Amino acid sequence: MTDKFRKIKSVLWIILFANIVVALLKIVIGTKIKSSSMTADGFHSLTDGTSNIIGIVGIGLALKPKDEDHPYGHKKFETLAGLGIAMMLFFVSATVIKEAFSKFFNPSAPNITAESIIALVITLIINIFVTTYEERIGKNLNSDILIADAAHTRSDVFVSIGVLGTLIALKFGAPPIIDPLVSLVVAGLIIHAGYEIFKDTSSILVDKYVLDNTAVLELLKKFPAVKNVHRIRSRGREDDMFVDLHIMVEETFTVKEAHALSHCIEEDIKKFINENAEVIIHIEPYDGRGYEDDIKERC
Repeated sequence: MTDKFRKIKSVLWIILFANIVVALLKIVIGTKIKSSSMTADGFHSLTDGTSNIIGIVGIGLALKPKDEDHPYGHKKFETLAGLGIAMMLFFVSATVIKEAFSKFFNPSAPNITAESIIALVITLIINIFVTTYEERIGKNLNSDILIADAAHTRSDVFVSIGVLGTLIALKFGAPPIIDPLVSLVVAGLIIHAGYEIFKDTSSILVDKYVLDNTAVLELLKKFPAVKNVHRIRSRGREDDMFVDLHIMVEETFTVKEAHALSHCIEEDIKKFINENAEVIIHIEPYDGRGYEDDIKERC
């Protein structure tokens, strides 16, 4: 796991450098030609770089080993960093919307040059490379932060395509109001990227289930000793999953037999469902009655 986080951190540093180059190029050229949509796109690209910094800090914390205060480890700091990126995106989108509305009241036509078009095409190519590279590594490493950041950068690709289309349209005589309109589209894409990241990371932090209970029930059918199963619960991430369940066995089962059965079930869950699962099995006696009746008698 430590090696995995070090790889993620290295990728984030590479992507950070690429994003800063892209962002500065767009902001400088957008300001020079007075294009609000291109400048907004540049700040959007800058948030990509800022998200990389947040990711690097989060991964640095996730690398810490288990301790007394964090017996389950620090892996959720990576997820928390992703949530921080979402919050930052919502703030940036508000800034872009504010600038777009100011352009509605004070419209001005950008000074479009061949250099600005070429620069935008270059940054677009860089972003396509960044998105493809980061998503591939993120999926290979099952990294929340890399997958979320790749989705964020992908929105930047579509935004850049929109801005490029706007500049070409203006070059051929489209009205200046199209520029702030595209800025609003930029803001919408930033909000969408933030929402997707927020949805994915918050579901992990609030312990939303991550395992299909049907798969566990199907797996348990191969164990004749299991007479009943209930309270199957799961939480965490694909690469850091916690599963607990209650199974019922015959009252004549010895402690040794029950212990061996629970180990077999745990190994099969890891083998056939998720190799990263940490499984806790609670064993109860089965006498042919429902679980609720058994609870009432014992309480």
